Formats: sequence, C-alpha cells, structure tokens
Amino acid sequence: MDKQTAAQRIAGLRSELERHNRLYYVEDRPEISDAEYDALFRELLTLEEQFPELATADSPTRRVGGEPLEKFDQVTHRLPMLSLENAFTDEEITEFDDRVKRFLGLPAETELDYVCEPKMDGLAIELVYEEGQFTVGSTRGDGVVGEEVTRNLKTVKSIPLRLAVDPAPEQVEVRGEVYLPLAAFQRLNAQREEDGEPPFANPRNAAAGSIRQLDSRITARRPLSLFCYAPGECRGVEFTSQEDFLETIRQWGLPVNPLIRRVRGIDAVLAYYREMTAQRESLPYEIDGVVVKVDSFALQRELGEKSRSPRWAVAVKFPPRQAVTVVEDIVPSVGRTGVITPTAHLRPVEVSGVTVSRATLHNWEEMERKDIRIGDTVVIERAGDVIPAVVRVLTEKRTGAERPLPIPATCPECGSEVVKIPDEVAVRCLGLSCPAQIRESIIHFAARDAMDIDGLGEKYIEQLLRLGLVRNIADLYYLTRDHFMQFERMGEKLAENLLTAIAASKERELPRFIYALGIRHVGEHTAKLLATAFGSVANLAAATEEELLSIREIGPQVAQSIRTFFHNRENQATIERLFAAGVRPAVEEKRLGGKFTGKTFVFTGALTRFTRDDAKRLVEAEGGHAAGSVSKKTDYVVAGAEAGSKLAKARELGVPVLTEDEFLQLLEEAEGKS
Repeated sequence: MDKQTAAQRIAGLRSELERHNRLYYVEDRPEISDAEYDALFRELLTLEEQFPELATADSPTRRVGGEPLEKFDQVTHRLPMLSLENAFTDEEITEFDDRVKRFLGLPAETELDYVCEPKMDGLAIELVYEEGQFTVGSTRGDGVVGEEVTRNLKTVKSIPLRLAVDPAPEQVEVRGEVYLPLAAFQRLNAQREEDGEPPFANPRNAAAGSIRQLDSRITARRPLSLFCYAPGECRGVEFTSQEDFLETIRQWGLPVNPLIRRVRGIDAVLAYYREMTAQRESLPYEIDGVVVKVDSFALQRELGEKSRSPRWAVAVKFPPRQAVTVVEDIVPSVGRTGVITPTAHLRPVEVSGVTVSRATLHNWEEMERKDIRIGDTVVIERAGDVIPAVVRVLTEKRTGAERPLPIPATCPECGSEVVKIPDEVAVRCLGLSCPAQIRESIIHFAARDAMDIDGLGEKYIEQLLRLGLVRNIADLYYLTRDHFMQFERMGEKLAENLLTAIAASKERELPRFIYALGIRHVGEHTAKLLATAFGSVANLAAATEEELLSIREIGPQVAQSIRTFFHNRENQATIERLFAAGVRPAVEEKRLGGKFTGKTFVFTGALTRFTRDDAKRLVEAEGGHAAGSVSKKTDYVVAGAEAGSKLAKARELGVPVLTEDEFLQLLEEAEGKS
C-alpha cells in the first residue's frame, strides 16, 4: 500500500472507530460486534506502525496509555470550578427557590425553569478542546488549580478525542465527572484482593485513584466513564441555557446523562428528587443526590456567585445508607483463586429498603485496623449494588464478651496450608485441589493458551464437578468413556472426541504446562522465561529463590509465588498424579541455552523479510523476548522501512539498531553456535 492510499484508509478507520466508540460508550446503541471493532482497530494500528508519520495525537490507538510520568503538572482553570451549597430536605430545596426569586426580584408565585441532574459520585474534571481537538484534561483540584491528567483521560473511551462538529469552535471547556460503574468496581476490587492489594473503599475512590495514576497504562485497563454537565470558558460558540449547552455537546459526541431533565417550578424539582431517590439503588453507577440549576444562562449571570459557590445551583444530597446491627459471627470464605476473605454474618437489618445479613470485611489487616470482633455492635453501609461493608465499631457498646477471629492455619474448604505472602494483605489457600477453586483452575488448565483440551468447555466441566468425577486437574487424565457417558446428551462419538483431546494434551510444550498450573503472577510470557531457564518442571520446582531472581524480568513477588506454589504438598501430589497419568511436557531444545537468552528485541517499521509474528517466534526459539516498546532494557531494535518513534527512542537511549538482514545474520550466527 502506498502512502497516499494508506493516509486515506487511516483517516477512514479513525472516523469509523470514533463513531463506533460514540455509539457504544455514549449512545448505548452499538452497531458492530466487539470482534469487528477489534479487527478495525488492529488494521489501524498496523497501518500506523507501517506509516508512523501518519500517526496523530487524536487517533483511537492513542487510548492505550504511555510511559509513566514522574509527576503531574499543574493547570490553572480559566474559570474557577466552584463547589455547590448542599440541601438535605424538601424545606431547604424550597428555600433555595425562594432565595433565587428574591435575588432576581421576581414574585413568589413565579415558576422558574430548572435543569435537574443526577449528582454523580466520582471525580470532577475539565476537558479543553481547541479547534475541536482534545488538548488538555485536568482534575478540579482546589477549584482554581488542578492536576494535568490529559494522557489518562485520553484512555477513557467515552471521551471523544475530536468533537463531531465542523467547523469546530476555537475553544470549548467542558466540566464533567469521571466515574467507575458499579459492576466494574466490584471486578476491580475482587482483582485487587486476589493480587494482595487493599480494595478501594468505594467507586469514587477507585475513579480518583485511576485518573491520578502516573502510569496511564494502568488507567487504560480500568473501564472508566464520564458524564459532562457544565461549560468552562468558551470561545467561538455561545450557549443560551444549561439545556442548550447539554444538547449541543451531546450532538458533538460528549456523553451527557440521559436522566437529566428540564422542569418548571419547585414542585417539579421535588418530584424529580423523589424519583431519583427511588431509582438510586437500581442505577449502574453511584449517585449521592441531585443537582438543581437555574436553566437560563442570562439569569445565572445575574445571580452570580458567592465566595465559593454559585447562587444559581444547589446540590440536594440523599440521606445516608447506614444502619446499626450486631456481628453475630465472622466466617472465612474461599474465593475462586484461593483468597480467604472474612465475612461478617450480621443480625438482619434493613438498609435502603434491602435486608442485609452479611458484610465483607475484605481481609484480616482491614479487620484488625477497624478492630472488628464477633459480637460487636457496628455501623454498616450499603452503596448501590456493592456488598455492604462495616464502617466502624461502636466500641462503647462492648461488654467484654466480644472476640476477634484469628487467621486460620488451614483452608476451611480443603484443609491445605494457608499462607500470607509478605507485603500482601491477602491470605491464601494454594491447594490445586481446593473445592472452592477447582472449577476455575480446570477451566484455566484446559484453555486454548494452556493445555488446549479441545471441546472441554465450562458446560462439561460443571457436569464433571456435579457428578463428582474430578476433584483436581489431574483427575482429567483418569476419565474414561463410561464417565463421560453419564453426561446429559452425551453420545459415543462426542465422548471419544473428548478423550482424544485429553490424551493429545499430554505432550503440550513446557511453557504451556507451566502456565496451565495457574501459578499466581505467572502468565504466558513468564512461563516461557521459566521453561527456557529450567528446562523441566522438576528443575523449576527445585529452584531456589536466588535462582529465580537471577532470571531477567522475575522479581521478588513472582519468585516468592513460584516457591510457595511448589512447596505446597497438595500441589506436589497433583503434579505427581499428572506425570503418572502420562503427562510429559515437551521442551523445545533451542529455547534452552539459546544465544538470545536474556535478550530483548523490538521490531518497528514495515518489515519485508518476515512478519512480526515470525520475528517473535524466531527470537523466542533462541530464548529471547520480543517486546512492544523500547526502553533501557532493550538489547536490539530491528528497524524496517519508515520506522518512526521507536527508532528515534532507540537512538536516544543508545540501543543498537539492526536492519532485517543484520537481524537474520545475527540469528544465523546464533544457530550456528547453538
């Protein structure tokens, strides 16, 4: 493809991808599947790598984040981001309406137009668009000065990198609230607990923590979203009212909460507040009240501001969702990846119309920090769909009979040894045969990237467990035709196919077997490093922590996780049964002691002698690693035609640069010495 054709295709792909982003994240009416979107994205990414000079700052491919920052720069808001006065009762809402009319000199019976908005519980930010392109993003900060978080905000897919308006205004500043949907918050906290990290207290803290990451790649992995609600300083465009502003930016592709409504008169405002109070628990995100604004911008200017808040708006807060009850017991439960979590069994109590009888205590460190004991009287809080949590203990109500729950010495599900890895808050069962973990461990073991047992999906795995035919991954290799014939709708041919697939998996490559074991922190790439370094499961199991740490890219946390896994007697027994059943992980000889062992290559530009996948396989066959970005740890950059930023970074860091022919020559030399 020549440069002109590529430029046309790149422009078309960018426009199409941004349209689909808007349809999916803003308008909630997607037109294509995720797979189709991914195919378009990969095509654009490939073209931009081939023609780096055609890459632009507003391309959808720039949403993945970049190298970490050392600190955030400061941004002074052109117009202060004011806070709002609060109201808590119907009387206080009515008093706000009375104050507005008195200040404007209007009769008491006048009915003003108000815009009512759900008050999002997230992080306030400001977006600056110049000539339609997103240029600067910042946090609210103290209202006058915030932190510049442009790169992080570019990873939020509901934020358009270019406004859908032509011609675009000279400058538009838009304020909004970044939030984390409740379902995503629950997944993030579950993952943090599995990784031994403290959970976020609430979705607001999670959103704020995500946007204030110095490493934007972390932000990119969190499904943040945004609703816009107010203008800052604008040039080249005028808005007559709040409703006009919201409708205009919605047409430009900026996300606006669909629950926002213009109403007339304070009685309609009160009705809206009651409606949002009723809907609060069923919304997919957290709101903590409603915001009421005078609709007319002319009236807003006439009303003006006080020292820190506008006279034309008020935040009406919801009542707290808390209750007092008693912790009747604390019971440890085992999650799907082995984390043991203390759960408080409560005397049932109603919170926001829902009867609550359990609350998560997260982990033993958190439980000790709050000093929660069996028998305590506690304050609990329920936030949307999030599992209720204990806010604090009412120590003044203690009788002396309360008692703490110590960390269990063994797993309550399988009796395996329980471990608490240093520098982590999580307590774990590492038994491969733990009933609480077995379903997920078998699914992982049989997956395509692991042992690739064709046809053994979740439906069959669940039947194996229900019938009691497997208790750990090794049991898969002792199944017979008669076992499978107990399944619902199982025929002779299908049973035979499953047995054939299980038998075929016995000689998968060593890296796949190591990955399939599900060792914490050991993904596909790390499994390849371990296979290259040790050559067998026996050698890996016997490796000392020092030997593990000597491998490039293996740190203390990973090394400790590997040692703990192979030290567990249950895991040792499971691996022995796998080998007794004939499982023999195959070793690619070239990977052991290959001349590229410990070397990292980066490929950039348009390659003509081989594809990127071919290049990756060639490097890994000699024990090396093919990375996607250039850093001080890169050993070689292989540059094809029209190489761009990666080539420049290599020269800046002094990393050796090879042509394709020079790389192949180096490979031939390596093979000759192997």
